[in-house]
Amino acid sequence: MAQTTDMNWGDDLWDQYDNLGAHTVKGIEFLEKYGSFVKDRTLIEFEYATKLRRLVKTYYPKKKDDEDLQFSTHKAFKLLLNEINDLAGQHEVIAENLQANVIKELYVLVKDLREDRKKHLTEGAKLQQNLSNQIESLFRTKKAYDKAYKESEKATENYHKADADYNLSRAEVEKQRSNMSYKRQLCDSAKNDYADQLQRTNDLQRQHYRSGMPDVFRQLQELDEKRIKNMKNFIYSSVDIERKVFPIINKCLDGIERAADVINEKEDTLVVIEKYKSGFHPPEDFPFEELPKGGSETGSTPNINNIQIGTKVKEGAFTVKGTMSGKGIKKRAGIFNIFSSRGNAAVSDGKEDFSDLAPNQRLKKLKQRVKELQNKVAQETAARDGLLKMKTVYEANPALGNPMTIEGQLNECSHKLEKMQQELRRYQGYLEDAVKNASHLTNSNSQTNSPQLVNGSRNHRNSGGSGAEEESLSRSASDSSVTNPTLNHNKQSTPSTPHLNHGCSNSPESGLGTSHTSLPGADSDPDQDQYDYPGNGERVYSNNVYDSDHLPPLGICKALYPFEVTSEGSIAMMENEELHLIEVDQGDGWTRVRRKGGDCEEGFVPTSYIDVTLFNT
Repeated sequence: MAQTTDMNWGDDLWDQYDNLGAHTVKGIEFLEKYGSFVKDRTLIEFEYATKLRRLVKTYYPKKKDDEDLQFSTHKAFKLLLNEINDLAGQHEVIAENLQANVIKELYVLVKDLREDRKKHLTEGAKLQQNLSNQIESLFRTKKAYDKAYKESEKATENYHKADADYNLSRAEVEKQRSNMSYKRQLCDSAKNDYADQLQRTNDLQRQHYRSGMPDVFRQLQELDEKRIKNMKNFIYSSVDIERKVFPIINKCLDGIERAADVINEKEDTLVVIEKYKSGFHPPEDFPFEELPKGGSETGSTPNINNIQIGTKVKEGAFTVKGTMSGKGIKKRAGIFNIFSSRGNAAVSDGKEDFSDLAPNQRLKKLKQRVKELQNKVAQETAARDGLLKMKTVYEANPALGNPMTIEGQLNECSHKLEKMQQELRRYQGYLEDAVKNASHLTNSNSQTNSPQLVNGSRNHRNSGGSGAEEESLSRSASDSSVTNPTLNHNKQSTPSTPHLNHGCSNSPESGLGTSHTSLPGADSDPDQDQYDYPGNGERVYSNNVYDSDHLPPLGICKALYPFEVTSEGSIAMMENEELHLIEVDQGDGWTRVRRKGGDCEEGFVPTSYIDVTLFNT
């Protein structure tokens, strides 16, 4: 400790002017940072006290609940709330004292330290500038002395040459002698100036490094030590402020314990008995009633569900909105698994899959990313469900609003949800690979998300998430693409899916129609089943293509975004590509288009991806 007291900045750090200046400013900034911490801590204390008081106000018994105060639990809870309210007051005291005794004084100290530091550094800079100017003067005089010395030597040499040359006149020799004397006088004068400047420079430099700058450095040292000492005192003050309220906080906690002591389960049981006891006796046993011999009672078991999976469906009961392409009709149903399957989403080769990290770190990052995406998908799904409910209300009661006014918001929400789900599935694929590589999980089997028809409606078996997270707007709006009014009386709607319009086969919301898009064979044998059954009660269509002719275009549409084929019945398109409009959106979020050119390729694209212009016909 003796050595540390003898050490000082003026002696040991005589040549560290710039570093000391940077150190002092960092120290002041750190003190200011501590002040910001105490300020934020004060805000937290105020906020905590406010929330405690709001909590007490929310749960404090109302007058209508006075009857319940006869229970010991209710009495204890009321006492507990009173103690919590007092506890909130103590946190307010902490915040107020920190604000008055620490934060205010700390910011005053920071201001003073900045001003003193600026004054000391300005003084040091002035001393350094004076020394620098003196050194420059010394170099100039030395340079002048060197020049005068060389000229004097040259003049002397010229004189000796002229004096030894007998061909020169006496006047020329005298001229060289006069020049030599003049140059020697100039050399002596420059030498004297150089010696004088050297003496001054040495004196100033000795004063600069022995008294001038050490004084500045000692002042900076005192300033820095003052900052450190005051920060120590501020921490002590903060602790003392909290310690003073601890006895009162302990009393509040003791009060909470006393409130808990009030609770008595036996007394509450007695209160319940006294409050609800009726005085009646329990009923007698039921007598045995013997039936006559030979008699038999017949009863019918109520048919809870008269819908049997194996029942044959008559032709004409279903119609499926389809798409014509050349000479065939492709089912529209095959396109709706575009948002629930992984499609063509490939794992990128960049750092988005965290492949540059160690296996454990990568697994940790991927789990965190998947959790974030799941939260975002859940939020966006909730927003979409709200819009769907609003649209359903508007459709049920048009007086409340026009359902088409929120169609744009639904499309935008669907597009955003689709992107999030695709990104979620991509990162779930990354996570699955990482888990396999780390040998944490084995045999991770993923279920497919392909939609199938169950009792005449579309049903998804989602993998890796809930139905609300995996369903897209197009799927939700087209759950009734294939429906049976009879079967759907006993079908519950999928979450976030609007209820079907039972008994209406051509509703715009159900996407049904009775035009050329009906299934083939509607006029053929009525006993022939239109569906194949895979054996688990789910209906799927048995045919994919039906003959038909080209339909005339209804308009032109322009692609706003690029789209990749991820399901049967859809076609790819590039951004800004123009296509023929063949069939407008039937309410399921898909529009049928035909590519311009010789191949006349047709298919479905998302309605939110295109800008449609209809012909004036």
